Amino acid sequence: MVLFLEPVFQERIWGGSALTQFGYDIPSNSTGECWAISAHKNGPNVILNGKHQGKTLDQVWDDDRALFGNDSSTHFPLLTKILDAHDQLSVQVHPNDDYALQHEGEYGKTECWYILDAEPGAEIIYGVDADSQAELHQLIDNKDFDHLFKHVPVHPGEFYYVPAGTVHAIGSGILILETQQSSDTTYRIYDYDRKDSHGHTRELHLEQSKDVIDISNRQPNTSPLTKEIDGNTYTQFVANEFFTVEKWTINHKMQWDKPHAYCLVSVIDGEGKILIDDKPYDIKKGMHFILTSEDQTITFEGNIELIISHP
Repeated sequence: MVLFLEPVFQERIWGGSALTQFGYDIPSNSTGECWAISAHKNGPNVILNGKHQGKTLDQVWDDDRALFGNDSSTHFPLLTKILDAHDQLSVQVHPNDDYALQHEGEYGKTECWYILDAEPGAEIIYGVDADSQAELHQLIDNKDFDHLFKHVPVHPGEFYYVPAGTVHAIGSGILILETQQSSDTTYRIYDYDRKDSHGHTRELHLEQSKDVIDISNRQPNTSPLTKEIDGNTYTQFVANEFFTVEKWTINHKMQWDKPHAYCLVSVIDGEGKILIDDKPYDIKKGMHFILTSEDQTITFEGNIELIISHP
C-alpha cells in the first residue's frame, strides 16, 4: 500500500512564503521548512490514506515494519524536506554517526540538496579553505570567516552532496529539496549576528564544530549520471551507504521497477497519475508519498518531475 503524507511545517528566522507555490497552506510568511517525509520525533508526518490513516509515520514504522521490507534499522532512516531560504541560513556543520551518537544521542547527518529554484546571483557556502586543523582552529577562533568559507554560485537543477563534516550554508533566494539522514543535530559556526523576535542571538557551537569539521574532503560533490529511458529522463545523483537519490522526468507512460523495498517520492513539478497494481492515484506538484513493499507493479503517467530516494 502506498502511504500519502501530510507535510509538517517549521517556522524559521530565515524562512519566507515560497512554499505556497506547492499549494501548501503555510503557517506564516516566515515558514522555512516543509518536512515532507519524516518520522523524526520533532515533526512526524500523518498518514492520509489506507488502513493506517491518521497514524504518524513513526507509528507505522514501529507497528507495521513489513511495509518497509522488515528493515532492521532502529528508526526510519531518511528525512525529506523542502527549504525556503528567503534569508541566508546560518553557516553550520553536522556530525557523523559516531560523534552524534556519543554526544547527542541520535545519528549524524549526511544530506544532499537539489536546487529547485534560485534567484540570480544566489550562492551557497560549501566547504572551507584550511589546510590543517591548526589553521582551521585559528580561523574560527579569530572569526576570520571571509578567508574560511568557500562561496559557490548555484542555479536551478543543480545537485550538491553534503556529507557529515562539510561546512555549509544555504544562501538567500534559494529553494531546495533536501534528502538527509533522519537527524536534527546542527552545529552553528556563524549566524551573521542576527537576532530573533525576542532580541536574542542564536547559540553557536564553535568547539563542537572544530571537533567535527572534515577538512580532508575538499571536493565532496558527486558526478550525476543521466540517461534517456523510453523517452523519459533518469538521473542518479548519489548512491552510497546513507541513501540513493535520483530524479525522473516523466514525459510518457512508464512502468517503473522499484529499486528497493520502499522508496520515498516527492513530486516537484507537473501532474499525472501513478498506477499501483492497476489502482490509479492522482499526483501533482507538492505531493509526497512512500511506495512500500506491498506495491509491486508501478506505472507513472503524465508530465511530472519526481525526486525518489531510498536507504
